[in-house]
Amino acid sequence: MMNLSIIVPVYNEQDSLEELVRQIDASLVESSLSYEVVFIDDGSTDESWKRIVELANSHPNRLGIRFRRNFGKAAALSAGFEYATGSVFVTMDADLQDDPTEIKRLLAKINEGFDCVSGWKQRRNDPWHKVYPSLVFNWMITRLTGVALHDHNCGLKAYRREIFKEVQIYGEMHRFIPVLAAARGFRVSEIVVNHRPRTTGQSKYGFERFAKGFLDLLTVCFLTSFRYRPQHLLGTAGIGLFAIGTLGLIWLSFLWCVSRVFTFMSPIHLHERAVFYFAIVAMLLGIQLLSLGFLAELITAVTRSSSSPFAISDTTKITPS
Repeated sequence: MMNLSIIVPVYNEQDSLEELVRQIDASLVESSLSYEVVFIDDGSTDESWKRIVELANSHPNRLGIRFRRNFGKAAALSAGFEYATGSVFVTMDADLQDDPTEIKRLLAKINEGFDCVSGWKQRRNDPWHKVYPSLVFNWMITRLTGVALHDHNCGLKAYRREIFKEVQIYGEMHRFIPVLAAARGFRVSEIVVNHRPRTTGQSKYGFERFAKGFLDLLTVCFLTSFRYRPQHLLGTAGIGLFAIGTLGLIWLSFLWCVSRVFTFMSPIHLHERAVFYFAIVAMLLGIQLLSLGFLAELITAVTRSSSSPFAISDTTKITPS
């Protein structure tokens, strides 16, 4: 087993791969680490795969994986985690904006006892329309999840292998790996890393990623807070809506009775009151949410039977002296 696996997703980065490998080798040449570089070609349409094959053939510590089409960064990282053999994984982008000299600093932080170390691009060399929305997004993640990282989007991160025995990524969940790891009890930290301007290729991310990222954030918040108790969320909302609808109908029924008893009041016709329909809808939604909560609990019970919800790091037996 290697000490270190450097996992690099690649999508149309033919001009930067050789220089990236040269810089990685130069940064680790004086270390005693055994390491490998795992490239995942995420359906590139340029000569990226050809460059990866040449690099893999020139040295045994380089591995290439090729997708038939573009599946996204999360899928590429998942494939890299599956095929990598290192005890520690370092992820980085292939565009040379991540500085390979930071790898040793990430590993030093891992050796302090942390399980996940995220890079923080304190001085970011990107256009303003990427920097400022990212700041807002990072603030939202920290506020909603409680994992206080300045830069959840940074591609330069280090992980212990054990994390991925319990954390699975899909969709666009790769940016939330530290959050998911922290929810399982792993220790998460960050360091300031050097971020360099892009010199080759072009950015692969547009404004649509913010909408996807927000939806994924809601999913992560649900999974980390209510994965093993979904009824606490769905049931609470259902009971609240059912109670509001019931109280609304009781109040309308009281007004209807009073209008029939006292002749000085004009009769109330419930079907002419909008509150009547809102109350009925609230009751029906409440019942539906409660039913969904019970179904979610049944699914969760089946999941519990096949995998433990507890994050156990070690076991020991104390024998009496």
